[in-house]
Amino acid sequence: MAVSAQLRNFGPTVSPAILPAMASKAEIAVVGPGRLGTALALELKRAGYRVREVISRNNRASRKRAQQLAKRLRAHASSSDSARIDAPLIWFCVPDREIAEAARELAHAAWKGKIAFHSSGALASDELDSLRRRGASVAAVHPMMTFVRGSVPALQNVPFALEGDAAAVRVARRIVKDLGGRAFSISKKNKAAYHAWGGFISPLLVLTLVAGEKVARLAGFSAEDSRKKMLPIVRQTLANYAKLGPAAAFTGPIGRGDVATVRKHLRVLKTVPEAREVYVALARIALRHLPVQNRKELGKLLRASRL
Repeated sequence: MAVSAQLRNFGPTVSPAILPAMASKAEIAVVGPGRLGTALALELKRAGYRVREVISRNNRASRKRAQQLAKRLRAHASSSDSARIDAPLIWFCVPDREIAEAARELAHAAWKGKIAFHSSGALASDELDSLRRRGASVAAVHPMMTFVRGSVPALQNVPFALEGDAAAVRVARRIVKDLGGRAFSISKKNKAAYHAWGGFISPLLVLTLVAGEKVARLAGFSAEDSRKKMLPIVRQTLANYAKLGPAAAFTGPIGRGDVATVRKHLRVLKTVPEAREVYVALARIALRHLPVQNRKELGKLLRASRL
């Protein structure tokens, strides 16, 4: 296929000046060398993309992270007041509250025809309106994945939620495919619920395990020992959920309708009230959404436990 034919696939808002790069794999600048920015930049490199510039905040710690990441990528490190912004695609990987301001700080550059992404799960592409007004095509590109220091997760089969301008979304779909991810569209109005969903399946899952550690202490186990002992059942539970679905993976006294045992649990958990609240809340979800025996008696017990 001729290059000119390939270029038309990226839409009319993409500048002719950057089309040769877009026709193969766009060169990218990453704004924010934190956990997400670092993991994403390294995965982009693995997928054959060149990260040309790593842009940090104008403080010592952020500049140091940018320099370290840029060295691994053979890229240029800069701060917001010295950024080149000469890549055709700029990807903002900063906290949600900083996206709009980071975009405004860089709006002095020539943006006509460029592509700009941010990776907030909760916020719409409109956070980049200051760049859109200057001619950029913008999108929100959010991977449903957890990013922590010291770990770079593979993005193979990771879902990416896309929302924004048509040209930017088309480019995002191609990049996600090259990363091995799975792109899907989401509307602006659904982003808050989508992000809350993500909260339940990662950070709140960790908090559920933390609550488990507190309960393990009642049984005489240290936090470290409890983590070691509970990981096999946690892994198997997730495997059962993935293979069989929630109903078949759901076991224990609540599912069996064992009121006497649930009563004992609630009694001992009075010394860890936060964990008790979690127990009751999750048990109520089970009564409403999963097959549970002795539902009426369990419901009475749970209602009484809230008094």
